[in-house]
Amino acid sequence: MNPGAPQRILITGAFGYVGGRLARHLADDPSNTVVLGSRAQRAAPSWLPHATVLRTAFDDIADLRAACAGVDAVVHLAGANARACTEDLALAFDVNAVSTARLVTAARQAGVRRFIYLSTAHVYGSPLGGVISEDTCARGIHPYAASHRAGEDAVLHAGAGGKIEAVAVRLSNSFGPPMDAAADCWMLLVNDLCRQAVKTRRLVLNTPGLQRRDFVTLTDTCRAIAHLLRLPRFGDGLFNLGGQWAPTVREMAARIAARCPVVLGHEVTLEVPDAAPGEASGELDFRVDRLLATDFKLGAHIEAELDATLAFCAAHERAQETPG
Repeated sequence: MNPGAPQRILITGAFGYVGGRLARHLADDPSNTVVLGSRAQRAAPSWLPHATVLRTAFDDIADLRAACAGVDAVVHLAGANARACTEDLALAFDVNAVSTARLVTAARQAGVRRFIYLSTAHVYGSPLGGVISEDTCARGIHPYAASHRAGEDAVLHAGAGGKIEAVAVRLSNSFGPPMDAAADCWMLLVNDLCRQAVKTRRLVLNTPGLQRRDFVTLTDTCRAIAHLLRLPRFGDGLFNLGGQWAPTVREMAARIAARCPVVLGHEVTLEVPDAAPGEASGELDFRVDRLLATDFKLGAHIEAELDATLAFCAAHERAQETPG
């Protein structure tokens, strides 16, 4: 693929959390034509008003072929979240595995050249710990993890046939403001804490917060996917995507609390249960060496992403309070 050539890119789940930010990021490059895929028929969003919106019916391969017609690359983000997967095992595999297999098949049949599937670091298990690379055995048995792993296998199998370049990206904990407050992202730790800071001026953790998580800014998540879309060749079909930064939950909460006076103009209280005797943080090294070897560089600033998330929550709260 010519790195500088114009691209028509279909993003499924484009109205979701990562999808909205990715669509906006890719649309900032004038050589890209971004097509927003959605399960429901809907108008273009206010944050990308001139975009084309296509309904993607994942139960109809002919409809998916039509959506992929004339497309150079597909970024597949549509999926069932962890809560939905917990509640309905069949739904988890139908959405994250079967629909993914149907879409990558349709993309290959339509002549799409490149397919990126956004998977999850949870395929390695939960909680994550120790050193984790793409060579680490994926042992996650939660329906969210297992169904994404099945989706990966479908994508990698399609790529192995040589008719489409296909990769799976295992994303760690991405954080940052969504394009739309209606995006299903408020159960995520950082976003939830930022909203707490605005609404209650308290940051409340339900545990001592000693567990470590790898965090990556949503800005770097979008930059990494855009980078992969422009690579001359994909190389290996599997990439970890994280931020090379694994604080404890408590440390992340403290970092958010420190930004509140700067962004919101007020202090917040941090309420954390005491740890049990002997309870301690483990180690976590979520490696992204394979991605970095493609000349990608993590570059977003953590404080800037936290500040943007706090500011977004504050603006949304003010809008909710404004009559009419």
